[in-house]
Amino acid sequence: MNLIVKDPLQRKIELSNWIILAVILVPSLIFAPVKFSLGILLGGFISILNFHWMEKGLRGLFQKTGVNVKGPVLIKYYIRLAITAVVLYFLIAYKTVNVIGLFIGLSVVVINIVITMIIALTKKNFIEEVI
Repeated sequence: MNLIVKDPLQRKIELSNWIILAVILVPSLIFAPVKFSLGILLGGFISILNFHWMEKGLRGLFQKTGVNVKGPVLIKYYIRLAITAVVLYFLIAYKTVNVIGLFIGLSVVVINIVITMIIALTKKNFIEEVI
């Protein structure tokens, strides 16, 4: 049973990840080579999956109070990092994707968080100026 309800900001970030990936992917499908677009798509999937995996791990961390969870959380973190590294290695080594496209796709979550924080700070400053 999940007792912790997702924050609306968390939901907004999760949805915006997919929207930003689509906004970046669609023009690349039209104007860029297939390997570049595939790099954006796979990089976006990898970054969004890692973001979701991290959220799930942290949610589990905060649900288990009173238990030493530092070790298992770190082990899961390193497993996730190793899996990501292996997947990225194979994508780059076998030249399945364009590296620049992959880098852009991997940046989807970072771009989204930066945009979301800029919007949140702009709204906060605007409200403070009105009051």
